[in-house]
Amino acid sequence: MQSFEQKTHSTPEERAILIGVQRPRELQSYEPPLTELGNLADTVGVEVVGKLIQRRHKFHPGTYMGKGKLQELKTLAEETDATLIISDHDLSPGQSRNIEEMTDIRVIDRTELILDIFAQHAKTKEATLQVDLAQMEYVMPRLKRMWTHLEGSQGGVGFRGPGEKQLETDRQIIKKKIADCKSAIRKIQERKNREVKSRNQKFFTIGLVGYTNAGKSSLMNVLTEADVLVENKLFATLDTRTRLWNLAQARKVLLSDTVGFIDKLPHHLVASFRATLEEAAQSDVLLHVVDASHPDAERHIMVVERVLRKMKLNEKNALYVFNKIDLVEDPVDLENLKRAYPNHVCISAKHKQNMDLFSAKVLGIFEANMIEVQAVVPAKNGKLLSWVAECARIIEREFKEQSVHLRISLSHANLEWLRKQHGVQILA
Repeated sequence: MQSFEQKTHSTPEERAILIGVQRPRELQSYEPPLTELGNLADTVGVEVVGKLIQRRHKFHPGTYMGKGKLQELKTLAEETDATLIISDHDLSPGQSRNIEEMTDIRVIDRTELILDIFAQHAKTKEATLQVDLAQMEYVMPRLKRMWTHLEGSQGGVGFRGPGEKQLETDRQIIKKKIADCKSAIRKIQERKNREVKSRNQKFFTIGLVGYTNAGKSSLMNVLTEADVLVENKLFATLDTRTRLWNLAQARKVLLSDTVGFIDKLPHHLVASFRATLEEAAQSDVLLHVVDASHPDAERHIMVVERVLRKMKLNEKNALYVFNKIDLVEDPVDLENLKRAYPNHVCISAKHKQNMDLFSAKVLGIFEANMIEVQAVVPAKNGKLLSWVAECARIIEREFKEQSVHLRISLSHANLEWLRKQHGVQILA
């Protein structure tokens, strides 16, 4: 394994068999089993050469799947020349070791695969640190297995993060690295929190949330004319991006695009990226973007809301944005979604369909958060008067010798910021 600072991309020549155990209590999916895991593998360039599913009430404690199914897996691996086995659930070190011993093939689990994707897509210092932290916390209980396995390892998909070149990653060193990483993230977050607080005092803010690949970045590009990366890949966006959206005259809002959610999102990542997601938490409203064409759209909504509940973000005002309606095959499915989530709007960001209706919906939310006041601003403060013209709707304006008397409509956040400015009087 390489050092945490030297993550590499996945090797495209790897041939993987996907394995999964279906338990009755898991959320019902209308997709064929292991479809999402296959998409994750495709994101890192792995060729899927086989799939194996077993229905069980619980995982086998020693081998994940039953012994008979593992023998079937061994045969399938030989027939397909597989070089990798990917589990749809987290495996204990013992489960991984036992499957490897039976098949003589390297085994990784869903978390390792997602960590690999995150490592590829981390662009900023903060995102890199967050991925490093998640990797190290994942590897801590697995060190013994990793070092016995690594002697002949050449690297590949699934956690090429810590330690491939050196044996320094013992528990004490990793604990120290984790502490250093948390400290560095905390310092970045303290600075960002100050910036976000200052920014949010001036603008009405909207956070984009949703399942991965729902079209959040495409929507942001349409609304803000930003050049945000848009790919038909899972987790193309890791870092929070914030752009100014000219919603209407004197109605400028800040729009933040965040990391996408996914089913069975590793708790290491939820914890590591909590600070990033909390940027959405500080928004005035959430736009929950949903791929309405996906057969599991409602399950995706439930997954996102489950994570939001864990983070105590579910109390935010939310508008459901049913995206990709141009790809919906059965209109009945869309109608069912609309009935289940009445506070919605249907769009196609790619084809700019229904964008006027979408903007009107958001404008309604914006207006509901506006308050009308009378204010007196020093006439010589041109910078502040420019801000008022940009961030508030001016209803009446009267110039006096030393001041400008205004009747304006603005958001509560803007009003609180305006109150704190030198020389400003709020009359009503």
